[in-house]
Amino acid sequence: MDLKLGGQVILVVGGAGTIGSEVVKLLTEEGATAVAASRSTPLSIDASDEASVRAGIDQVIAEHGRLDGLVVSSAPAAQTLSAETADDPDTVLAAIEGKAITFMKAATVALEKMREAGHGRIVALSGMNSYKTLSTAASARNAALNVVVKNLADRHAGTGITVNAISPGFVVAEPDAEVNRANGDTTVGEVAQAIAFLLSPRTASISGEIISVGHKAKGVILP
Repeated sequence: MDLKLGGQVILVVGGAGTIGSEVVKLLTEEGATAVAASRSTPLSIDASDEASVRAGIDQVIAEHGRLDGLVVSSAPAAQTLSAETADDPDTVLAAIEGKAITFMKAATVALEKMREAGHGRIVALSGMNSYKTLSTAASARNAALNVVVKNLADRHAGTGITVNAISPGFVVAEPDAEVNRANGDTTVGEVAQAIAFLLSPRTASISGEIISVGHKAKGVILP
């Protein structure tokens, strides 16, 4: 299926990371202009700084004339969160700030431009930890992100703009490594493919969704 991504301009914040770089690669193969942004790429964006985000998005529009999509995958991996401080209030607040609020800052600026254009796609990277109780910090940052995604999506219903999140389980980055499907594992390529699908102009009717990639919360019946 042609996702009709040819000619689309898509900013990938966190585009130098494991998932972000795979998204950039796939979008480029699909004919999109995928612009990688991080603190270490030619387009330098500090996702925690709204002024940096605004300057970066303005630069993308100045150079390419438009902004059709935004992907935010810049939060630290769950494995970087310390189990010893998982329930510490300051750690939990910092985790929420680093993922949910960072996404919200980037999305808020992008939404201003997309409302002017009358269309756009925004995709966040959440995670299965929002359904688990192993770490308050890990659960809270993803759960808060999901709440932000749903609120922004609902407020932009009918505008031509969609806001969604991908929620992967454990992501296997090595191409030849074993993927434990029974445990809900997935590959970085599969996560990128799901993100690309949500960025497509074909997905105008999908918004406000938290889409699992990998077996969703195995062993748990969700309401």
